Formats: sequence, structure tokens, C-alpha cells
Amino acid sequence: MNILLSKFTTKYDTAPFSQIKNEDYSPAIQEGITLAKAEIDAIVNNPEAPTFENTIVAMDYTGDILDRASSIFFNLNSAETNDEMQKIAQEVSPLLSEFGNDIRLNPELFARVKKVYDSRESLSLTPEQATLLDKKYKSFSRNGANLAEDKKNKLREIDKELSKLSLQFGENILAETNAFQMHLKDEKDLAGLPEGTIEAARSLAKAQEKEGWIFTLDHPSYVPFMTYAKNRELRKKLAIAFGARGFQKNEFDNQEIVLKIAKLRFERAQLLGYETHAHFVLEERMAESPEKVFSFSHNLLAKAKPAAQKEFADLQAFAKETDEIETLEKWDGGYYSEKLKQKLFDFDDEKLKPYFQLEKVLNGAFTIAEKLYGLTFTEVSDIDKYHPEVMTYEVTDEKEDLVAIFYADFFPRKGKRNGAWMTSFKSQYVKDGINERPHISNVCNFTPPTESKPSLLTFNEVTTLFHEFGHGLHGMLANTTYPSLSGTSVYWDFVELPSQVMENWCYEPEALALFATHYQTGEVIPMEYVNKIKESASFQEGLATMRQLSFGLLDMGWHGQDPTAITDVKAFETEQFTATQLYHEVAENAMSTAFSHIFQGGYSSGYYSYKWAEVLDADAFEYFQEKGIFDREVATKFKENVLSKGGTEHPMTLYKRFRGQEPKPDALLKRAGLL
Repeated sequence: MNILLSKFTTKYDTAPFSQIKNEDYSPAIQEGITLAKAEIDAIVNNPEAPTFENTIVAMDYTGDILDRASSIFFNLNSAETNDEMQKIAQEVSPLLSEFGNDIRLNPELFARVKKVYDSRESLSLTPEQATLLDKKYKSFSRNGANLAEDKKNKLREIDKELSKLSLQFGENILAETNAFQMHLKDEKDLAGLPEGTIEAARSLAKAQEKEGWIFTLDHPSYVPFMTYAKNRELRKKLAIAFGARGFQKNEFDNQEIVLKIAKLRFERAQLLGYETHAHFVLEERMAESPEKVFSFSHNLLAKAKPAAQKEFADLQAFAKETDEIETLEKWDGGYYSEKLKQKLFDFDDEKLKPYFQLEKVLNGAFTIAEKLYGLTFTEVSDIDKYHPEVMTYEVTDEKEDLVAIFYADFFPRKGKRNGAWMTSFKSQYVKDGINERPHISNVCNFTPPTESKPSLLTFNEVTTLFHEFGHGLHGMLANTTYPSLSGTSVYWDFVELPSQVMENWCYEPEALALFATHYQTGEVIPMEYVNKIKESASFQEGLATMRQLSFGLLDMGWHGQDPTAITDVKAFETEQFTATQLYHEVAENAMSTAFSHIFQGGYSSGYYSYKWAEVLDADAFEYFQEKGIFDREVATKFKENVLSKGGTEHPMTLYKRFRGQEPKPDALLKRAGLL
């Protein structure tokens, strides 16, 4: 009996992780595809004339078994993978992309959808229904439904190939990240490193039955080493290894894959009648067109560049004065920035960490969600988990009704990819009068506890926790009718608003007082530290903005023009960085070959959206500040117009309903000290 194919008999219909075996996934996904196809056939063969209900709504509720099985599988393939799962991913990904195409290229189904779409003016639909109809129609037209048969087949081939290539890209990065270790045996080499970092490196060596200390390319090991290690040669060694992932002309090289992906995306866009991949993507974004993204990026660049150049010159002078460094290299940036920051503000992450014990920070996020949105988080032990480290919570509202199930998975381990993300195991939707509540997960890679200390977070990890929790709230508070419009199913450049706005509470004394207490003494974080956090928040903001913009412009370089003539990844990339480059080029390194966001994740032609969403979040938080950061009225407006509405209406409509006006960049420039 394949557990993924039967209705779960668990509490709240949660995933029965402990009963799922690897061999269940592929048959469940294949059977799920068969069942979903039968549901689609039933819609196509309905003898009644197509209506909004029997065609558009019916389609939105198809494939629930497939959705559950594949979301459990792909979530675990990111958070708890192994060689066997990676093989299964290679096997099922093309099947899923083929199935997607079977639907989108089904002429009879499209004919029914088009009939409803063409009569939309006479249907008196609600805004949510109108959005669903528009989205369903575009899911066909934007995926080739209006193409001739031979072109449809070409499209299928491209999609299959792309799904394989992006999986391969990610597996290569994981393999390269896992393959590198820096094994140190001389204690002198640890100079400057925080004791927690040293202890973690020691534990890693112990686990491998080795003497000394082991450092890796995983963020909790890599970032502190680059920030604090005094030994410049070792920083260089680690930085070059990090920047060379996918760029070493070995079996894990991603250069050909990058060129193929960019060219196939371009070919696909052209096939569909779009100028470039970016034109295709941006049609469904707040930004609307590559021209708007370029002008948005270059406007910000014009404001940030003079600040960045000055900050870089100051850093260069500081490194020369401190250690007689003649040329500031990439592996010096983090180290001297931290030193300069300590000198200017007289504090560092190590002073702050004792005040940021993971459990307390998490409870702080929960308390803030309670003050703003009336939510209560209760940890429970009777919900199945996929790893012993995962924590499970019931989330309820002020009437004690269930709002969501929340999973939290915070520490790095071998089968988990780098970074931090929010995902869901089950979406929210309304069916047969029942509001099905969502199952939401936050997955991160934070500094783990050691033998002598609990997990103490850097301030950057604190903001990451709040960021992902903001995405989580967007999923948990979802309240829409249709599954495909629920939660984070919004325009990509709007999806970062709920996450980025949450980060603002990390800088507010009123909010910090709720969770920033010393793990040994219980003392609340001193006000002078809070002031320094605020003051230092805009430290080197010009450099940070330039860096973000450089990634966004590289993304637009790959996707906003015809890439067919590009033959050399490194040369192309260097050219794209001309306007934003401050450091010397490192010959052994490339950015694109490990740029997972755009070649494996969903950010192609969308990396600009981080900055775009910062404009929204600064503008939105300014509204909270005007009324008080825990003001229920503003919070309710934000919840009702943004968090619960998902993708039911155009994001600008929702935003203006919350804010009363379009967002202005002034709040961001002011916050970043760039005005």
C-alpha cells in the first residue's frame, strides 16, 4: 500500500513522514499524474457547454494527490536529500514537466478555457474569479496553446531539457560544496575566529575522526571564517574555492549548462512570440517590462554608486592603515568591513550573539505575530516530522480556531541545501464549504548548538529568521477560495514584501525587548547595543546596494537580450559587471556557474525583485512607524489587504488599498542613508 496515494489519517491531515519510504515517491507521482489526467479528461469530455464553474474552477481543484506527493518529495529533496532521492528527482522531473505540457498544450481543454475567457465581460465575476480566469487562460497562451503542432512539440522538448538542466546545475553545486574541506592542524591558523566557530570546526573534525579543525563552504562555516580569520592566505583559499564552484572544468562544471539554459530560455520565449526570456517573464510581474527593470536598477545605481565608491575607498584606506594591504581583494572585504564596523561602532556580532538565543528569537517572532495578527503558536509533539531536529507548531487565532501548521527546521546537515527558504506541504483553499488550512515550513541553516552553548545567532541570522517567518505568515494567513491563488502564489516581485517588511522589527527597541535577552543572565540587550544595531544598519549600504544591483543586472544580462552569440561565461559576466565592479577580477572564479537563484530557483529575470520589494517594504513599514509598530489597525489592514489575499488581485491594487497610495522609493533611500 503506497501511503502517498491514500487519504492521510493523521492529525490535521499532516504528512506522515515516518511512514513514507523512498520507493513510494516515483510510483505515487506517476499514479498522481494518471489520476490528474483522468480529472482533466472529465472536464474536457463534459457534454455541457463550458462555464466558469465546470471548466476554470474544476481545473483548479484537479491533481491534489499529485500536488501533495510532489510537494512532499521536492521539499524533502531540498531539506533532507540523499543519492537515491536525487536519482528519483532526475526521473520524475521530466515526467512532471511533460504532464504540465500535456495540460497546457491540450487543444480541447484550451478551447473550453478560451470560450469562458472570451465571454468574461458578461460573467459578472468577483475580482478573485476574474484573476483566476485570467491566470488559467494565460497558463495556456503563455505556454504555447496558440502554437502550431510542430512548435508545440518543440516547446515540450525545450521544457523537458530545461527541467533536467536546472536539476543538474543544483546537484553540481551541492557536490562541489560538499567536496571541499579546509583541514587545519595548526592553532595559529585560527587567530581571530570566534570560539563558537572554532568549536563547530572541531566537532566536524571529530565527526570525521580527524585531529584539528575542518572548515567547509557551508554558510555557518564559510561566513565567520571570511569575516574573522586573520590569516589572509587561508581566507583567499576558502574564497577562491567558494567562487570556483561549477567553474573547474571537472565533472561538476556548470559552464555549458549555464549557456544551454540561457539559450533554451531565449528560444522558448521567441517561440511564444516574445523578444526575450525577460520580456516573457516580466509580463506577469509588477515591473511589467525589461525596460522598467533596467530603469529602476540604473536609477538606484546612480544613487548608490557614489556612496559605494566612497565606502570602498574608505575600506581600502583602512586596510592599508591597519595591515599595510596595498590592494583590497574580494577575500579582504568581509574581514576589513567587520574590523572597520567594530572600530566605528565599537561592537561586533560576537558581542551580540549571547542576546540572540535561537529559541528566544523564534518566540520573539511568535510574540510579534500575536501582537500584530492575534496568532498563538503552540509547540506540539504529535505531528510527524521528517527529521528529529524539526519543530512542529499549531497556529491558532483569537477564537482558538486552527490557522495553520508550522514546521521549523533550523540547522545545517549533509542532506540539506544551503540558504534559507519557506515552503508549504499543503496549501490553503476553500472546498465544499471547508476552509482547508495550510501546512507551512521554514528551513534555514543557522549556527547549531555546541557542547557548551545553545544555538546563538548572528544578527544576520536573526534577520534571516524574521525574513523567512514573514514568508511563513504570508502562507499561514492565506484566506482565498482557489488553491492556485493562495498564500505566496503572487507576482514574484511582490512575494518578498511580507518577508522583508518583517525584518524591520529586528531593529526596533520595543520589539527587541521581547526576545533579545542574554542566554546566561536574562539581561535585556543594552540600549547602546540597540542604537548601534540601528546606526550600523546603513553601514556600507552603498556597497550592499551595488552588490544586489550587480546580481540583478547579471540576471538581466543573461535573460534580457539574445544570448545565442555568448560562448564564454566568464567573459560575458565580466562585461555585465562593468558598471558595478569595485574589486579586482578573480580569474579562477565565476558567479553564474553557482548562481542557483536564476539557474535552479525561480528567479530568472527576477533577481531585481529583492530591491523592488525593499522599496515596498520600507514604504510599508514607514506606515507602521507613523502609527506605532504594534498598531493593530495598520496590522489588520496589512493582513487583510496583503497577507491573506494571496494572488487574488493585482499586487499594486492590494498595496494601494493597504497604504492609500503607490510606494515611493524615498523611505528606502532614507533608511539606507543614501538620500
